[in-house]
Amino acid sequence: MNGEAHLTSLENKHHTLETQIDAELHRPAPDQSRLTSLKREKLRIKEEISRYQS
Repeated sequence: MNGEAHLTSLENKHHTLETQIDAELHRPAPDQSRLTSLKREKLRIKEEISRYQS
């Protein structure tokens, strides 16, 4: 996988995580451990995107 394709894949994963976090937040009783896990994964991907872009 070339750099551009990998970056696109990371951006797609980041967007998917944003959607999952939003959905979890709008549930009647959000699962805090799931939210924490999703947010950590989103941050990890965001950091990896930043490394590719610099």
